[in-house]
Amino acid sequence: MVESALLAFGVLVVLLTLGVPLPYCFGGGIMVMVFVGGATMKGAMLWGFGQLSSPVLLAIPLFVLAGTIMSSSGIAGALLKFVDVFVSRIKGGLGVVATVSCAIIGAISGSGLTGIAAIGPILIPEMERKGYPRAYATALIANSSILGLLIPPSVTMIVYGWVTDTSILACFLATLGPGLFIMLAFSAINLVWARKFPLVLDEPVSFGGFVSEASSRALIAVPALVMPVLILGGIYGGVMTPTEAAAVSVIYALPVGFFIYRGLTMRALFEAGKEAGTAVGAIMIMILFSLILSQMLVLQNAPQALVDTIFGFTTDRTLLLVLVNVMLFLLGMVVNDITAIILVAPLLMPLMQAIDVSPVQFAAIIGVNTAMGGVTPPYASILYLGARIGKVKVTQVIRPAMVLLVVGYLPVVFLTSFWPSLSLAIPTFFGY
Repeated sequence: MVESALLAFGVLVVLLTLGVPLPYCFGGGIMVMVFVGGATMKGAMLWGFGQLSSPVLLAIPLFVLAGTIMSSSGIAGALLKFVDVFVSRIKGGLGVVATVSCAIIGAISGSGLTGIAAIGPILIPEMERKGYPRAYATALIANSSILGLLIPPSVTMIVYGWVTDTSILACFLATLGPGLFIMLAFSAINLVWARKFPLVLDEPVSFGGFVSEASSRALIAVPALVMPVLILGGIYGGVMTPTEAAAVSVIYALPVGFFIYRGLTMRALFEAGKEAGTAVGAIMIMILFSLILSQMLVLQNAPQALVDTIFGFTTDRTLLLVLVNVMLFLLGMVVNDITAIILVAPLLMPLMQAIDVSPVQFAAIIGVNTAMGGVTPPYASILYLGARIGKVKVTQVIRPAMVLLVVGYLPVVFLTSFWPSLSLAIPTFFGY
């Protein structure tokens, strides 16, 4: 059975590298399981469609729509101006603004692409004007956009909780600690790196002038800042489910975008709806086929066979965690985070339980690993979008992006695996 599963994965990877659309890649893996592994298609399609009708998954299109509305409504600009007032006169402060703003936007949209789409067009030209190399500014914002996949609410954690039958609220909180660590790491690296750039800083002002400026910008930013408070407060206060919070975020973003910041027009709303519908349609088709393949593997007892095979080589917990991290990282390089979670989480869950890793900690481990794929070629969807928005070549962006990844991100990946409190302390505090 392990051989059949490995062959299915092999076919999947080969088709992916050939550029075949994702549903057909999973279809190839399904064919291997049917013709080689002895799996059956009887009821598989009906089961898959039944799973897609889950109310939990409704949160995905709603958060995607909220993110696309936010990108064109002026909410992101208000957040940027508010954060900027505190650090604009510090060398490297504008880079910190970029990182923190991506974290805040992640707490609104639940997506990695929203950060670069909403902040990139505003901040990349401004950072270049202040003396940052354009490629570096693009890489910093693209890497910081990963925080949208880790700072709750997170679309990937909704999918993980649904697939593994784990509390989605606990999964949200599990990635919060690693996400905040990464935000601090990127900010610190930027402050050190920025010393090499000929930056232009804002003129210093008196304390009274600073208070006046901060107060005026805070007043403008209040409607934007209410959005993450409303979403997270509603979820963790027990008032709303994640799906209901996603719906509220859309309802709240509409009047704020139309009447307060006035960046949202009917045409922009139509484009946002079309973009969200296209993205969600692709996601749902991909989820359907990956669900069928993962369910076939589970029904054929492939997870337990995989555990037995791995334990035949080693039972060392540290080595197994390192191998799992490497496998998740490599998988994230060729498929997106949602696909990787649906495909791998059911397979690896028995192994995690066998080595005493809780489902909540595993949520953080799989979350931080698969999120890296957004900026790691060949998949690197966030990095490619950033290069297009920043109007620079991908080859120019890769070097600073990889430095940020290796120095600031990878240490947090291993801390998440070997220091359980990083991912479990906040869920435990809230009683999960």
